[in-house]
Amino acid sequence: MRRIAPTRGRLPLAGMALLMLLAAPLTHAAETAPALAGTWVSILPPALAIGLALTLRQVIPAIFFGVWCGAWAMNGFTLPGLWTSLFDSFQVYVLEAFADRDHGAIILFTLMIGGMVGIVSRNGGMQGIVNRIAHFADSARHACLATASMGMAIFFDDYANTLVVGNTMRPLADAKRVSRAKLAYLVDSTAAPVSCVAVVTTWIGYEVGLLGDTMERIPNLDIEAFLLFLSTLPYSFYPILAIVFVFMIAASGRDFGPMLAAERAARAADPGQSESVDSSMAADCEPIEPIPGKPQRALNAILPIVMLIAGVVGGLYITGSQATDAVDPGLRDIVGAANSYTALMWASLLGAFTAGTLTLAQRIMSLPELVDAWYKGMRSMLYAMIILLLAWSLSSVTEDLETAAFLVRALGDTLAVEWMPALVFILSALTAFATGSSWGAMGILVPLTLPLTWAVMGLNGMQGPEHMHILYSSVAAVLAGSVWGDHCSPISDTTILSSMASGCDHIEHVRTQLPYALTVGATAIVLCSLPVAYGLPWWLGVLVSVGVLYATLRAFGRLVEPAGTPLPESAPTTAPGNRQS
Repeated sequence: MRRIAPTRGRLPLAGMALLMLLAAPLTHAAETAPALAGTWVSILPPALAIGLALTLRQVIPAIFFGVWCGAWAMNGFTLPGLWTSLFDSFQVYVLEAFADRDHGAIILFTLMIGGMVGIVSRNGGMQGIVNRIAHFADSARHACLATASMGMAIFFDDYANTLVVGNTMRPLADAKRVSRAKLAYLVDSTAAPVSCVAVVTTWIGYEVGLLGDTMERIPNLDIEAFLLFLSTLPYSFYPILAIVFVFMIAASGRDFGPMLAAERAARAADPGQSESVDSSMAADCEPIEPIPGKPQRALNAILPIVMLIAGVVGGLYITGSQATDAVDPGLRDIVGAANSYTALMWASLLGAFTAGTLTLAQRIMSLPELVDAWYKGMRSMLYAMIILLLAWSLSSVTEDLETAAFLVRALGDTLAVEWMPALVFILSALTAFATGSSWGAMGILVPLTLPLTWAVMGLNGMQGPEHMHILYSSVAAVLAGSVWGDHCSPISDTTILSSMASGCDHIEHVRTQLPYALTVGATAIVLCSLPVAYGLPWWLGVLVSVGVLYATLRAFGRLVEPAGTPLPESAPTTAPGNRQS
């Protein structure tokens, strides 16, 4: 038999040789990185991330390969460095992103919000809100308005919004003979568009986290991340107009394009419009159901949400008051000096604690059941947190390679800064549409857009307060464009969930919704993004756009049925085209 001892003696030597081989490119990287930083090589990591995302339609591996490419560039693109950079991408960039204190605060806040959503879903509080609004739905129009109102009420998470509203309103929509395609549109258009602009949602941690991490790397930009986020909200034109257009459609009873045909088929109970739903996929999209037999009190959801919002406001005021140096500070001074990460953590803990206390006090759940509901809600946020962690890592890579500096030198003299918001919206929309992920598109583009816009503004002498609307609009364009792409993409998670929760054929949902999204998106670019960048007040752009959308609906939209037309007495309560699933 072969003796084992000599083999053991050789292993340390082989291991040391391997470590020396791997260590060699690390020393070389420090010498070659300055030569590569700020060159065309610096755009390879984000370009590769976008290209792979479009090809693979998977955001996580796409961003990771972008980080790996950047780490390889830091190692001088040597052959041994290809192997070393794989470990660098994880052990250096991902670890540093994870170990950052502010990043940890965002992750904990988001997970805690998810846990709160799980509790209020399981204790019946969210269903209680829905039940109250549903009483209003005594006709097709009122059913549509009730659905849109529910989407506004459940603003704190787009997944919870989609699953709860879609599953709850489906039987009522069937009874009032609203097509499943219309229901899916109403659900989808009040999910992400609402969550991305609401002040306290599961999105806010992600958005503020990206902004804060990027701003730390930008000189001369002295503004708190949460305050920057609040400043961008009025410039989120697509989400705002999408929500307005939903209520226009619901209240007017008018539709156009494929949606009009779907609605008329549902009213006529045309058996040719029967929809098939993939039950296996629907089983994977089940929401957290309320406990059967327990009271469904709206207060059990409303009070935790109120405490959540109060926690954010109170936390900002307390931390801002302690940090400000002003002698007689105003509200803006206090908010500007506040620690938003601390405020968000306080608020999320307070909201989850309130939801748990209410649930236990009313004996709706036992403590083990409460922990299980909290964990299920928190688990739904893990995938998004992985994307955020990799986005932070990619941002660190682009900073080391001076990507923004290269883009400024290449585009600063040729790119009109006023066109930045419109161009960013289109790029973000295309990226999110192809990948099906709004968060993925934001993670890739925010670290590029924010420093590029700020630098181009500096080249044009426009970094003063009177030009800050361009920066706000550009940042908002990333968020809004991502929502548009996610909203329209057939591979988007929220689009799929909207189809499944509403019991609508998925392609039918995409086909009927796309004309509405294109109409709103084009209006947002032409009448808001471009004119506002050139100096038009944002509120005037929104008002003009609302008027144009209303005129468009009046000109091209047709009533599904004349007002007051009764349903045929022989028609079944549930149309064949809207069969129960």
